[in-house]
Amino acid sequence: MNGILFYDTKEYERPLFEAAKEDFVFDYVESKLDEKTAALASGYDGVCIFVNDTADARAIRKLKACGVRLIALRCSGYNNVDMAEAEKCGIAVLRVPAYSPYSVAEHAMAMLLTLNRKIHKAYIRTRDFNFSLNHLIGFDLYGKTAGVIGTGRIGKTFIGLCRGFGMNVLCHDVFPDLSAGLRYVPLEELLWQSDVISLHCPLTKETKHILGREAFERIKQGCILINTSRGGLIDSEALLDALLSGKLGGACLDVYEEEAGLFYEDKSATGVRDERLSLIVSRPNVIVTSHQAYLTREALDDITRATLANFRDFFGKNPEKA
Repeated sequence: MNGILFYDTKEYERPLFEAAKEDFVFDYVESKLDEKTAALASGYDGVCIFVNDTADARAIRKLKACGVRLIALRCSGYNNVDMAEAEKCGIAVLRVPAYSPYSVAEHAMAMLLTLNRKIHKAYIRTRDFNFSLNHLIGFDLYGKTAGVIGTGRIGKTFIGLCRGFGMNVLCHDVFPDLSAGLRYVPLEELLWQSDVISLHCPLTKETKHILGREAFERIKQGCILINTSRGGLIDSEALLDALLSGKLGGACLDVYEEEAGLFYEDKSATGVRDERLSLIVSRPNVIVTSHQAYLTREALDDITRATLANFRDFFGKNPEKA
């Protein structure tokens, strides 16, 4: 039977894969993949990795030396994989191209509603029997303009939620879907017209720091920013400066540029050494969640099924294609 080693696994993932593994052998480690931990894959036919594993050239060459033939991502993004080196080493790379778009889109909207209406602050106050309404004023979403960067399945789902609140929607995408009835505008126009900006695009060389210092100078005063995609889309230093200056009205962040080694881990006893993240988290107009936007039962089921289908297809165990 083909053996697969899962890196960076969590307790809520293992039961799903164990229940459906069929004629595969799955083993799990909590360690993230990098050039040092790649040796753990010796004797396995494939590895399964997640968003903060590092499949760079050095790691891939070590996987090749271990006999690994497949890198399977249990996520849609593959910015953490050196695709050119994988091809050079003859290692296939498969991913989950899509899962429940509602999971991420609904989390993005939940963060926006929470930050805007100060629900997180009200919750903490009332737990202490403080029922004051001071400093809890928000604004109506109705009639405001949402700028959506990236109009794939998740972006379109978020657009539907925005329209449900009566918002106007502007879109920007390097590959616009001209059949979707969306209003596409240049990025510069989206920045200065939008009351809310939400990122739903992949991290590539072209989109890295798509929101950098120049972009933050162009945004509408008081704009709220949402990022549930990849941290590298935003220049975190420029983001902090925009928050400190008051140009940015708030930020809802489910991802962070330097999240590897922090997100998915409990750092409550030790704190973090990332001064920039500490400053961002401390801002009263910022909400940070730890890359959990995808975390619904439906999305986890979709990811499990798609990953198992990738295993079966690659190793020739899909009866429908036999």
